[in-house]
Amino acid sequence: MNNDDCHVVTGAFGYSGKYIAKRLLDNGHEVKTITNSLNRHNPFGDRVSAHLFNFDQPDKLVETLHGATVLYNTYWVRFNHKTFTHADAVNNTLIMFEAAKNAGVERIVHVSITNPTKDSDLEYFSGKARLEKALMESGLSYAILRPTVLFGKEDILINNIAWMLRKFPVFGVFGDGQYKLQPIYVDDLARLAVKQGEQRENVVIDAIGPEAFTYEELVRTVGEAIGKQRPILRIPPWLGYLMGLLVGKFVGDMTVTREEIDGLMRGLLHVESSPAGEIKLTEWAREHAEHLGKVYASELRRREDRTVNYVK
Repeated sequence: MNNDDCHVVTGAFGYSGKYIAKRLLDNGHEVKTITNSLNRHNPFGDRVSAHLFNFDQPDKLVETLHGATVLYNTYWVRFNHKTFTHADAVNNTLIMFEAAKNAGVERIVHVSITNPTKDSDLEYFSGKARLEKALMESGLSYAILRPTVLFGKEDILINNIAWMLRKFPVFGVFGDGQYKLQPIYVDDLARLAVKQGEQRENVVIDAIGPEAFTYEELVRTVGEAIGKQRPILRIPPWLGYLMGLLVGKFVGDMTVTREEIDGLMRGLLHVESSPAGEIKLTEWAREHAEHLGKVYASELRRREDRTVNYVK
């Protein structure tokens, strides 16, 4: 593969897409991004050209993708909202896959989720499964990456756990807190994605980090790192959801959804696979303890204000 091949990354001004774009640029590739946030700060200047998704105008999307060798897809929504839904994200991604095929894109590196199943009652997981199936049947070369939780300085979950530990005298975990998850560092995911962009073999990879935690262990690990070791209360899931709603009202965000609680407690963010990431959350959290959780990271603010910078 030539270094001057054009690569297209969704959301290069956001979170994981930004790390993928940086690695591609460092490797000497031409990079475009497709985004809904043309007015968000472009950390790459004129090295990355920005184009709208144009899901409602597939011909324009094909035009944007024309000449690209690889498409890296990180596009998704975390929960249903009055302005965006999982169903919309699925339909839009299917349009993007078809546009990539019509544009002559050689390979798609697609970010999914661990344990997707088409018959799941959790729309997040069933939607991801539907997209995996469509990509596998598209005739395009593909790599499907299945992360659990990402961590990094722009992340939502780990940062907001730290924020709550800083703000409240106790921390509540759903149920017994013994369900597991395996966070991966965002740049480890980017490294994996770029490596897979250089290949043409069809693969599905569990993109998990080198450490597995129970949810309770994760909270304790973050608390120890930032010097806020709060008492942990095991509370019924319904009460945890209600408390999340109350905090959400205060910060103007959706802090947690019923689906996220169910997915966690069913162990869907844990797999028995070899780690694909190298950076340990325990070490990263200690290194970034000074800033971790100092400011609440709002999912809704990022989506509603398309000018706000992801870096806190």
